[in-house]
Amino acid sequence: MRNHKIHLPGLAFAFAALLLGSLPAYCQNRPAPPPPPDDKRSKSDNDDLGSDIGSHEREMRAKLALRAEKKLYDENLARAKETSEIASQLLESYQAKKSFSAEDHKKLERIEKLTRRIRNEAGGTETDIEVEVSPVIETAMKSVADMAEELRKEVEKTPRHVISTTVIEQANKLIGLIQHVRDINR
Repeated sequence: MRNHKIHLPGLAFAFAALLLGSLPAYCQNRPAPPPPPDDKRSKSDNDDLGSDIGSHEREMRAKLALRAEKKLYDENLARAKETSEIASQLLESYQAKKSFSAEDHKKLERIEKLTRRIRNEAGGTETDIEVEVSPVIETAMKSVADMAEELRKEVEKTPRHVISTTVIEQANKLIGLIQHVRDINR
């Protein structure tokens, strides 16, 4: 029988070489990480996956967008209501005193600012509109109160996804009338 000598250092070297040689192969066989979510994929791409990946996220974003739109709409309604209330207060104040105080001038500026915001939210821009205005301030103030109330009604009946030319025109007329009242009263 033959006597086999085992070379321990040679065997250890061969084993280490085998492990080190297989390391690159092991690293190459790892599965690729899943791709990051891509918002640019279309709905049909997600349908092809056969699952509702991201549908909860899309639903939450849609709900948040609707809440934000509703909030803006509610703020616009509040502006219209405030405009109408301030205009009524100014009319009553003028009828009682037959003049404007410094506070009344600030209220006129507030009405104008609110009306501009309403117009801008409705999709309008600044335009010069000719408004027939009475030279009598009391009559002009009555017109301001009436126009502000009409604007409030138009804003209330206009759905939030609609651009209303009526709201825009009414707002522009009211702005022109307010500017005229302020000019007369200087």
